[in-house]
Amino acid sequence: MRDALAGKPRIELLACDVDGVLTDGGMYFGVGGQALKRFNVKDGLGLALVRDSGVRVAFITTDSSEIGRIRGEKLGVTEVCLGVPDKLACLRDMMDRHNLVPEAVIYVGDDLPDLGLAAVVGTFIAPADAVPEVRAAAAFVTSASGGQGAVREVCDLILRHNADLARSDSQ
Repeated sequence: MRDALAGKPRIELLACDVDGVLTDGGMYFGVGGQALKRFNVKDGLGLALVRDSGVRVAFITTDSSEIGRIRGEKLGVTEVCLGVPDKLACLRDMMDRHNLVPEAVIYVGDDLPDLGLAAVVGTFIAPADAVPEVRAAAAFVTSASGGQGAVREVCDLILRHNADLARSDSQ
């Protein structure tokens, strides 16, 4: 897994899809039609640790449900893009606003709307249960499925990579 970031600079942005990456992709509906989604707390802690280390975290989703925004707020994620028809344009805008080079950006996606982002980020990662086309385009496929710790794997990778770079810079 560490090889996925070999030769990369410090990671400055971790951007993720929501459904199928931060959740298991399932949707639960209450009697009144309220949609519910299940998020993994280990993924959440990983995102908080990455954020606290100075890495920007972003959620980019085509879904317009407020659930993604609520989860982002709980985790202190300032870049939450809901109902995005063009994920690529959203990510490019974010990278431009923060002066980020592609090599310093990771995107985690699981389905066809995420494929276009593979060409504009330094590292494109897929959860284990991503659709075959996304797994084939990924530089790395996590051992965990979406909503089951896949994002935590990515967060731990970023934390180790950035710490290794900081250690080598101080020597």
